[in-house]
Formats: sequence, C-alpha cells, structure tokens
Amino acid sequence: QVQLVDTGGGLVQAGDSLRLSCAASGRTFSRSAMGWFRQAPGKEREFVAAISWSGSTSYADSVRGRFTISRDNAKNTVALQMNSLQPEDTAVYYCAAGPFLGTLATMYTYWGQGTQVTVSS
Repeated sequence: QVQLVDTGGGLVQAGDSLRLSCAASGRTFSRSAMGWFRQAPGKEREFVAAISWSGSTSYADSVRGRFTISRDNAKNTVALQMNSLQPEDTAVYYCAAGPFLGTLATMYTYWGQGTQVTVSS
C-alpha cells in the first residue's frame, strides 16, 4: 500500500513558476508509476503528467514544455515543476500512484489529498 501527501500549491501570477511535491510512504513506491492530475471547479479530473518507475515520462499536450515531472526513489518523492503558469492551470492538483504508466485516472490506485494551485492574470 502507498500513502501520498501532496504539498507546494499556492497563489501565483501568470508567468510564475511553482513546484509541487508528493511524499510517498510504502514499500512499493519505487515500483509504482506516479502521476499528477488536476481538477478545476466544474470540470472533470484531467491528466497532467506521469513517470514510470524507470523514469519514462508522459505529459498532457497542454503542459508539455512547461511542466516537468521527476522522481527520487531514494527519498520516495515525486515532483512537478511548473513554469510559465497560466490562469487556465488553476486547479487542485493530485498526486497518484499505480502499477503502470498511464493517462487515465482509473489506472491509478492511490491518491494524495490534493493541493490548490491558483494562477492570477
């Protein structure tokens, strides 16, 4: 079992950067794929980025080139570096863990509590 705690959200201006972090506990973290999803008010949860246990990555088209996902298996952490933030990036961001790298929320078993990111124009 994996337990996840998301941190790092906040209020920033358009063009700013923010770094989210997810701390994981559990023996299977190093073998888990990790993902970041986000959910804006009135919208469905959407895929942002994911990284496999070996370091392969996947990004949503809307964030590719601006966001970078990384992981440190020794520290059981995964991070999402977000640059050039825009108001449309405003959402609650969730860290997730699952057995395989994927873009669907249903592929992930464990979820963090979420952290709010608000980007003002």
